Amino acid sequence: MTTGIRKPGEFCWINILTPEPAAARDFFGRLLGWTWVEIPGMGHRVQVGGQDIGGLFDLAGPATPPGTPAGIGVMVKVEDADVTAERAKALGGRAKPAFDIGPQGRMAECYDPNGANIDLWQPGVSAGTEVDSSRHGAPTWFETLTTDTGRAANFYTALFGWTAEDVPMEGFTYTVFKRDGEQVAGMMAITPEMGAFPSHWGTYFSVDDVDATAKQALALGATQLLPPADIPGVGRFCYLVSPQGVHFYAITHARPA
Repeated sequence: MTTGIRKPGEFCWINILTPEPAAARDFFGRLLGWTWVEIPGMGHRVQVGGQDIGGLFDLAGPATPPGTPAGIGVMVKVEDADVTAERAKALGGRAKPAFDIGPQGRMAECYDPNGANIDLWQPGVSAGTEVDSSRHGAPTWFETLTTDTGRAANFYTALFGWTAEDVPMEGFTYTVFKRDGEQVAGMMAITPEMGAFPSHWGTYFSVDDVDATAKQALALGATQLLPPADIPGVGRFCYLVSPQGVHFYAITHARPA
């Protein structure tokens, strides 16, 4: 589990774009215990246990490009957003010019060579989240589903200094990315059985009881794409879509033996 200030190469923030933001706040507040701090004229900061984990914004806001789907964007901390963005382009990805978010920090919108969006955060006065990732409602794992695992692995290991470790699973291979020996993210290939969708990053949230969370989510109007299931040695998870169309995972981690 991750605690304290995130280091360069670690995920440090999420940004949620959703239609009906008031209804979304009600849904996630009830399900994951999130609380809110208004950002006047923009949206809300999301908090778990009084600590920021990200932001929630209206999909219909003027800064959102037309056609943008609802979803959760992820950010990785870097020492220099401009340098890292240029490196991403040299490695076959795409990146827009970095820009300042007031005194909070500097960010760049980035895409890997397979098209998955992963943004860069250079801290100013805001270092990003410090929440204990094991707390109910906290982001606890990040996973890319991708069209080309080899190309993605080469990109991320070169960009962030991650290492990639393949873990054989039943019927497929799962890749674990590590930073200084600590797990930071996962990767798996998009298979024909999954259907047609683009490469992307997904976010898992820690919950105290995934079965109870799945049941409550359905009662609150969510859609369940994968019912609760066990991942041996890891925990029990489910895959949900909020009533406003935001995809996310919930997981109850296995207790240490």
